[in-house]
Amino acid sequence: MISVSMLLPSDRPTWEELFRDYIDFYERTEPDEMYERAWQEFQADTRLHALGARLDGRLVGIVHFLTHGSTSAPDHDVCYLQDLFTAPDVRGKGVGRTLIEAVTDWARDRGCYRVYWNTQESNGTARHLYDKVATYNGFIRYHIDLPRPS
Repeated sequence: MISVSMLLPSDRPTWEELFRDYIDFYERTEPDEMYERAWQEFQADTRLHALGARLDGRLVGIVHFLTHGSTSAPDHDVCYLQDLFTAPDVRGKGVGRTLIEAVTDWARDRGCYRVYWNTQESNGTARHLYDKVATYNGFIRYHIDLPRPS
């Protein structure tokens, strides 16, 4: 059975391993300080949030998310599911779906209007799941990278 909960301090090493694998999947490189800062934010659980999925007591999946205002629903926040990753050996066992459902429940309980996320067009494995649990609305994302503040 898959259980989902907040990340515990003892989850730090496995969380970081999963998060580094996620970053590697998207062919990015991040400084060690990013992992420390993210962990501290998730432990504070005020601005950025994280949940972990456990299968037979082992942390096998992570999800990071946040809320923000919306111009199309000014009286309700929306929830952005920023990062979702499961250990390769448990893919297809419902871990990703369970994490998405947990974020959706969290957002609903806080009055959010919508949960949304992005993925690469070529991420067929993830899109197979996403097409079952959400609506693809045809949007294409653009971004501009800015220098990180010193």
